[in-house]
Amino acid sequence: MISVLLVDDDALTLELHRSYLARIEGFQVVAECTGARAALTAILEQPPPGGIDLVLLDMTMPDGTGLDVLRRVRARAGDVDVIAVTGVRDAEVVRQMASLGVAQYLVKPFTFGVFRERLEQYRAFRQRAQDAAGEATQAEIDALLGSMRVSAAAPLPKGLSAQSLQLVSDDVRTRGPVTASEAAERLGMSRVAARRYLEHLVEAGRLERSARYGTPGRPQSEYRWRG
Repeated sequence: MISVLLVDDDALTLELHRSYLARIEGFQVVAECTGARAALTAILEQPPPGGIDLVLLDMTMPDGTGLDVLRRVRARAGDVDVIAVTGVRDAEVVRQMASLGVAQYLVKPFTFGVFRERLEQYRAFRQRAQDAAGEATQAEIDALLGSMRVSAAAPLPKGLSAQSLQLVSDDVRTRGPVTASEAAERLGMSRVAARRYLEHLVEAGRLERSARYGTPGRPQSEYRWRG
């Protein structure tokens, strides 16, 4: 199990993240903090039994910032992994967090699907690191580093919205392979719009496209979640 420390000054956010983690295999919450000083104590001075593997770290707290917390942890040679979970979008803050080795940078608000995806990426990284033995190949190194790279959202093509993209993404992931017509009917959008979102996810490497046979006329394109 991956031991997680939750750090956020909002009680409802702590409760939400705790409930999210309970739905993802392989994670357990071992401690919660509502401030920067308490987080530093939990990480460096009085960690819970068994230690902490991962910190979900807010950036803005009454007694300090998440950036300050991570700087102090790294200055003390703390090798705990950190995922920033915050409403702060400042590019300089993102750059500084990346330079301090943050695994991911999640901007609030987000859906459970996005949260799960980032936590599963982190879990895959830990598994690859544990499985590695001896000298790694270039491909193994690329895969290891790539799974921990801070995600930066690329601008969406004109006419696409982040909210609708997430709805389409979650629909494919939770309901299995779909066609554009099926996604459009379920999500209340036009088939053309649904197809644009699905094709964008294919180009982004999130979905795979294949032909669905067995219906009259030309085969339809079917989209499924990669992995």
